[in-house]
Amino acid sequence: MCHFTQRSSTFSFPKICNIFWRFHHTTTSHLCSCSKTISDEKYQDPFQLGRKDLKNLYEDIKKELLVSAAELKEMCDYYFDGKGKAFRPMIVVLMARACNIHHNNSKEVQASQRSVAIIAEMIHTASLVHDDVIDDANSRRGKRTLNQIWGERKAVLAGDFILSAASVALARIGNTTIISVLTQVIEDLVRGEFLQLGSKENENERFAHYLEKTFKKTASLIANSCKAVSILGCPDPKVHEIAYQYGKNVGIAFQLIDDVLDFTSCADHLGKPAAADLKLGLATGPVLFACRQFPEMNAMIMRRFSKPGDVERARKYVLQSDGVQQTTYLAQRYCHAATREIRKLRPSPEREALVHLTEMVLMRDK
Repeated sequence: MCHFTQRSSTFSFPKICNIFWRFHHTTTSHLCSCSKTISDEKYQDPFQLGRKDLKNLYEDIKKELLVSAAELKEMCDYYFDGKGKAFRPMIVVLMARACNIHHNNSKEVQASQRSVAIIAEMIHTASLVHDDVIDDANSRRGKRTLNQIWGERKAVLAGDFILSAASVALARIGNTTIISVLTQVIEDLVRGEFLQLGSKENENERFAHYLEKTFKKTASLIANSCKAVSILGCPDPKVHEIAYQYGKNVGIAFQLIDDVLDFTSCADHLGKPAAADLKLGLATGPVLFACRQFPEMNAMIMRRFSKPGDVERARKYVLQSDGVQQTTYLAQRYCHAATREIRKLRPSPEREALVHLTEMVLMRDK
């Protein structure tokens, strides 16, 4: 099983880079012909379908965070206010149902599978708390960050506490394979953060570096959570791989669209400052694609947009280029790959909801 986990996590980066270069030479008319992603077929609403299994999700998370210290409790409850989309838990419970139906036509989510959904949301939130400290962020989900209210030191400790509570909940599942799969997420989050702190001079390596960082920081959690519930619901390794690949591809697409929105959506709508990535010195997909049309951006990327006027100029170049369009097209490719994977399972409303979810990822505006 360890070998299987490692194999699943491997990227073919040279192949991805070849795709990257091919996209740059694709004509605009061809891109437009591929832009329609919403089919005429009626799909199940993922949020409606997953609502039953996500009922009282945040109350259950708060039970995991039971603590006597009033200030720490207030900090931990700050993001678990029930106002989030619960995007990751929703994917997890839908995947659990789809795999259960595929295996033995069971339509119920197991308690251990729902626990994975809870743990996934806790790990995700802990990573947001730590990211905000690293980035010195002022706002998150439309309100002030923990580090702005309580200070960096207490914010780090609150993130650590949420992560430790998630680890306790994970141990309670009592399955060593599931523990191995989900602790891989925590390792990937740390490695992804280190990747984000670095940069590459070679353009081929730069894009591979960006995609690897995207996988580790965003997609690994979704991929491994999907894999975990598939293991709990079905003994077939082929199903585990389907679940993993679906989560990986949706997760990467989600982050690619997030990187697009950093250039196309206003700060009030996003719930965080616009052009935040540029201000942090990060070259995301739209920037890397734009760099092919405006080579003068290379110097700015290497100095992480640190000179006065770099952020504004880089944003201008991106919006003048086809960087946003190319990144969106790349996200479409990942969503199509996710759809191909999930369609390998037996038909079910949950399977169709997961297909519909790939379209929602592409159409989201915040």
